[in-house]
Amino acid sequence: MPVPRVVLESDVADKNVHFLAYLILVFLLWFTVSDGKKVNWRRASPWWVFLTMVAYGILDEWLQLYAVGRSCNAWDFLADLTGTLAGLGLFSALAFWPAGLVVTAIMIFGFTSVSRANLADTLPATSAAFVLSAFAILTAFWVQCLRLFGQRNHLRLNGVRWLTAALSAPLALVLTARLSSVILNKDFPVRDVIISTGAIIAVVVTIGLAGLFRKVEDRRA
Repeated sequence: MPVPRVVLESDVADKNVHFLAYLILVFLLWFTVSDGKKVNWRRASPWWVFLTMVAYGILDEWLQLYAVGRSCNAWDFLADLTGTLAGLGLFSALAFWPAGLVVTAIMIFGFTSVSRANLADTLPATSAAFVLSAFAILTAFWVQCLRLFGQRNHLRLNGVRWLTAALSAPLALVLTARLSSVILNKDFPVRDVIISTGAIIAVVVTIGLAGLFRKVEDRRA
């Protein structure tokens, strides 16, 4: 499809978008075929995933020859390849839940740098939807990582300790994103801080209530 006018007006950094898109895509593809396990390069599966991503990148660029205002660009393909390799390298060290946490964090910080314009002004609804969903997903990944860490180390995170741990890292990321945007002269407006904080609290409360409900049901059983 042709590049939408609003994207052109936002002055989007195209290579950053390619990197982030293929990082997310290889995350979804790898953990679909790996059952949540780390990349093991001695097996055939990561090589098949890599070749699939390369073929998709080539097809993606080639098809742009037939779209108005688009072109086949070797540098775009290189950005695709970089995102793919970065993802597979990351997944060599991390399993599904921690990998998802890292990828989501990269996506949040990358979103603030993909445009030289202020996306909150240019695409307010899209910006708000992204911040809401991204921080909700990040919080869900973080809570699951906490649960796995507690089980692995025989730690009991209940009550206030669990609530503090569940909220601390996502809220710290909101603050870090805000501060880094100021330092880099980018924009992470107060509205987005409010939306992201609300998403974090909503996910933590929902998961906490679900866990409490399960405990009540177990006691009754």
